[in-house]
Amino acid sequence: MNDDKKTLVVLGSTGSIGTQTLDVARMHGYGIAALSAHTNYELAEKQAREFRPETVCMTDEAAYKELKVRLADTDIKVTYGKETLCETAAIPCDMVINAVVGMVGLEPTLAALNARNRVGLANKETLVTGGELVKAAEKANGTDIVPIDSEHSAIFQSLMGNSGNKIEKIILTASGGPFFGYNKEKMKTVTMEQALHHPNWNMGRKITTDSATLMNKGLELIEAVRLFDVMPEQVEVVVHRQSILHSAVEYEDGAVIGQLGVPDMKIPIQFAVTYPKRLPSCSKKLSLFDVGTMTFERADEETFVCLAEARKAIAKGGTAPTILNSANEAAVAAFLGGKIPFYRIGELVSGCCAKLRHTDKVTLQTISEADAAARADVMSAI
Repeated sequence: MNDDKKTLVVLGSTGSIGTQTLDVARMHGYGIAALSAHTNYELAEKQAREFRPETVCMTDEAAYKELKVRLADTDIKVTYGKETLCETAAIPCDMVINAVVGMVGLEPTLAALNARNRVGLANKETLVTGGELVKAAEKANGTDIVPIDSEHSAIFQSLMGNSGNKIEKIILTASGGPFFGYNKEKMKTVTMEQALHHPNWNMGRKITTDSATLMNKGLELIEAVRLFDVMPEQVEVVVHRQSILHSAVEYEDGAVIGQLGVPDMKIPIQFAVTYPKRLPSCSKKLSLFDVGTMTFERADEETFVCLAEARKAIAKGGTAPTILNSANEAAVAAFLGGKIPFYRIGELVSGCCAKLRHTDKVTLQTISEADAAARADVMSAI
């Protein structure tokens, strides 16, 4: 048990990152001030009864109504909607874990930072779409964003103790997903079952699909540029099939410092919560003897066009990354809904990014406009 008691707000508590965050909280005896979920009211009820938060926010109206009835015998407040999600993120606590999926995560991140809450960030879209706004809020409020993605946590850890030293490049590792080595023709044979079977990680359906197209790595590339204040050309994507080296930093003297570990998200989740301390973990320890060999290869950006489009988007800046992200969200939703085959995701994203103009001005309004335009463009092309 940890004597340093913390209180967390967990946004997206019923998803993969959210449930593992609660595993960490359970192990160390951390308090939960609030939870949020989308549609999974059954799991949200179980979590609420175990951790007894002050508030549970549901972003789906039907799920909210059901959960409100189910928790009527408790003093837990059940709320609904985007506005109350932001209010939930602003509840005083030691850390807000933002593990929601999609652009809906941006405004709660801003609300948390403006409330001077430290943010453990697992929501890529926050920095992809509103990176400039988020970094400004972090600075203005004197609080911290600690990354939870395994790759960005590895980079964050590799930078510790090196303030003032010049970064030559960031080495962003990728598993390559289930279709590493495929060409464009073979990609046309991919089924949904294959796309949702990741070789190393257990994640939600949307993120698993993004990993299969390498869009997940493209979003992480953009996120790395925003988080660590580097140029896009300083981020090198390296396919590392074993997912043992989670990412690394090369300094100007040629030294490369990286973070290794088994592929288990509880490790970066726990580190985000306990930073700068490290505590015992229930995760399996790494044995290099068991690993035996680690391989590193270049990513195929000709076949995996989503990664190439992400590079273009961050180079353009402004609302271009929002267009990319929203086009992808719409295309992936169509794929998971059985409306398009897998290979069409990249085609739809590329077509939208080529067609829509971006603006250099980044505000919540321009982000919203770019989001709506991209989604409409993809839907019209399906």
